[in-house]
Amino acid sequence: MNVLVIGGAGYIGSHVAKELLGRGHSVTVYDNLSSGLRENLIPGAAFVHGDIHDGPALARAMAGASGGGFGALVHLAAAKAAGESMLSPEKYSRSNIAGSIGVISAAAEAGIENFVFSSSAAVYGEPEYLPVDERHPTNPENYYGFTKLETERILAWHERLRGMRHACLRYFNAAGYDAGGAVRGLELSPANLLPVVMEVACGIRPELQIFGSDYDTPDGTCIRDYVHVSDLAAAHAAALDYICRSGKSVTANLGSGSGASVAEVAAAARRISGRPIPARIAPRRPGDPARLTASSELARELLGWEPRSSGLETLVETSWKAYRALAR
Repeated sequence: MNVLVIGGAGYIGSHVAKELLGRGHSVTVYDNLSSGLRENLIPGAAFVHGDIHDGPALARAMAGASGGGFGALVHLAAAKAAGESMLSPEKYSRSNIAGSIGVISAAAEAGIENFVFSSSAAVYGEPEYLPVDERHPTNPENYYGFTKLETERILAWHERLRGMRHACLRYFNAAGYDAGGAVRGLELSPANLLPVVMEVACGIRPELQIFGSDYDTPDGTCIRDYVHVSDLAAAHAAALDYICRSGKSVTANLGSGSGASVAEVAAAARRISGRPIPARIAPRRPGDPARLTASSELARELLGWEPRSSGLETLVETSWKAYRALAR
């Protein structure tokens, strides 16, 4: 199948492009390189430099260079920092809502019938029970999560009105890097825990801030569900197969089903990197639950997906392999 990957030069998008190519699909990456990197463009994928807010450029890209068009689209282009979304909601409205509407509308105009969307566990908000499954109420506590949930709702309407099948994949905490080293470009100004820990290990940041050490967890620090980015990529390919084969849409969690605390991640990074990684306890951040873990049983049942590389050791080892050249 010809697949257009919007945001395919980004951290997750580049791993998705690699996975799709490995499964025999033809891949075209569409990216404005605002956060994606040329060095993460996977050999074998075509590349179109363009912005999701440029309607004519999107339309040309979706027609395909050969005029043959695309059988499917994977949409990963978004602003993604939950904290920033609370300070700059206008940016997130433009990027994540208006931008996604543009992508969905252009896909409908181009007759693309299969749409895989990069959503987030942020749609759930404060967990009412654990592990969180897809039946859990959706009540986002940050504007980022709201933008993802709104895009899911827009896709549901496009299924009703245009027959566009979709897979909404609700990630928990993406981490790690391609074990084979195909993706080498590192995230710019990361906000997620593991890349921040890696930057401290390399001496790029002076210390790790641990936001709260008095939570109701074994070591007092927050527990999160981390899923390897290569496992996420495999889930995108499996979701595409599912919606094409079954003719049905799906919304599914992607997590490991277990959790690791901030302190455990830092300890594993110290052990694997051999670096000190100084840490300082900082005040709690508003809205941070003590624990957040996923049930991914639906993805296992419908997509045949298993998080094979999402153990803490593998997450840290593949991250350190990507970062260690920067160590000072």
